[in-house]
Amino acid sequence: MIDKKIAALINEQVNKELYSAYLYLDFANYYADEGLDGFAHWYEIQAQEERDHAMMMRRYLIDNGVRVTFGAIAKPDKKFADAVGPLKAGYEHEQYVTSLINNIYSTAFETKDFKTMQFLDWFIKEQGEEEKNAEDLLKKMELFGHEAKGLYALNGELGARIYTPSATGPAM
Repeated sequence: MIDKKIAALINEQVNKELYSAYLYLDFANYYADEGLDGFAHWYEIQAQEERDHAMMMRRYLIDNGVRVTFGAIAKPDKKFADAVGPLKAGYEHEQYVTSLINNIYSTAFETKDFKTMQFLDWFIKEQGEEEKNAEDLLKKMELFGHEAKGLYALNGELGARIYTPSATGPAM
């Protein structure tokens, strides 16, 4: 059985990952309303990945004898003035999630919970990729998105994203 404090943090993180999925679906709704179906598609896939993360953490808790409890998922409350807004918010959100994962990892280190540290190693790497993807997308939008042809090309690029569930996932 894992430490109660760590179990509580991971359980909270399950809910935060589900919120991330909800937030990204809200971004997808914004882009769909704006006629940017490629951007909407990109965030729909991003939402699926966040749900996958929640499910991995949920499974880790269950496999370690921890009862999972769900909290309410907050309603996203962001309003955007332009198509750059969700991208900035997405990048900031990924940085926030990284800080949450790092906090759980730090707590696992303090309690010498090496099994949980090993489990979280995958999420540490994943968050590095998530932040880079969000930052790269924001940079592309800032460079090319203010011109119609650039926005059109970027929308097409994002629409080509394919969802691939993680085959590697964290070691449990």
